[in-house]
Amino acid sequence: MYLHELKLANFKNCESAEMKFSEKVNCFVGLNGAGKTNILDSIYYLSFCKSFFGSADKQNIRHDQDFFAIHGVYSHDEKEDELVSCVQKHDAQKSFRFNKKEYNRLADHIGKFPLVMISPYDRDLINEGSELRRKFIDGVISQFDPLYLNALLKYNRALLQRNMQLKQFAETRRFDRDLLRLWDEQLVCNADDIYRKRLQFLDEFLPIFQHYYEVVSGNNEQVGIAYQSKMEKKPLLELLDESLQQDLHSGYTNVGIHKDDLDFSLDGHQLKKFGSQGQQKSFVVSIRLAQFEFNYQKIGYKPILLLDDIFDKLDDQRVMKLVRLVGDDHFGQVFITDTQQQRVERLFENTCINHKIFEVERGKVAELGGDR
Repeated sequence: MYLHELKLANFKNCESAEMKFSEKVNCFVGLNGAGKTNILDSIYYLSFCKSFFGSADKQNIRHDQDFFAIHGVYSHDEKEDELVSCVQKHDAQKSFRFNKKEYNRLADHIGKFPLVMISPYDRDLINEGSELRRKFIDGVISQFDPLYLNALLKYNRALLQRNMQLKQFAETRRFDRDLLRLWDEQLVCNADDIYRKRLQFLDEFLPIFQHYYEVVSGNNEQVGIAYQSKMEKKPLLELLDESLQQDLHSGYTNVGIHKDDLDFSLDGHQLKKFGSQGQQKSFVVSIRLAQFEFNYQKIGYKPILLLDDIFDKLDDQRVMKLVRLVGDDHFGQVFITDTQQQRVERLFENTCINHKIFEVERGKVAELGGDR
């Protein structure tokens, strides 16, 4: 499966663009701010129904325009091409269609076109709060397990209702334990499945991650990812009972799988405190490559891989090693952005990797040459 064709209209800084891609490697070159990352984000939209950067959909409409549109054609070896379309207007809800049929639930699209994006923002997985690390683990599992995604959506809805109920208790100064227990039970029945599947995921994921860290870094340092959850010691219902007074005082739910975290380590030491910039970069690149491999093993075909400006702070030898790694037959279609056109052209000079190079300037896209 690969993205054969992409059409954009009024998406971020791109007024209009049409591109036909190599089924192997596609490179976008241009200055910072030219719009290279925006193209990758449009491809991300077609897999996840939203921006990689978490921005509101209407914020991605080009300035002074009424809508944006993203259309992608996916080709397969054994079946007909498939069309995915996303249209967002200022005065309407987002429309997301698969083969011209609109979805009732966007969640039904997740997993149809698996994708992994490696970005400079991945460093935030290490340095920012626990929410990003939860989003990582939830995003990986949801691409191959719709039951997990469904449990997560139900849990989050129950959490929202419970928090609203806690605020109402505070405003009215009236407390109804039986009413709150209804939401407790909704949290518990979904949290158990989520907790169990997160543990199972990490157990399978860690050996793959360790392998890719050795490949990317060239070192045999021992990397680790530990799941931190209060449910390891007590069931959620008991934790909710213990936290009741704190919840009533704060107006929100202080315990549950929405508070869990991942601890990243290198040779037994906390990566955030003791890892160098190079080690941290190798760590997050390896996490994403392991995510690709894990999804590949689960679904049986290769996700699309997006590499956004990841060559910065890597020496030429490691850049070449990485390009050859993702360019071999084990990986599928790859999209790469870089500010240095000469470096990209040099990377492919002595390889037989099928590729295309596109120049991006102020939102305009032009292919350089033809198929290589």
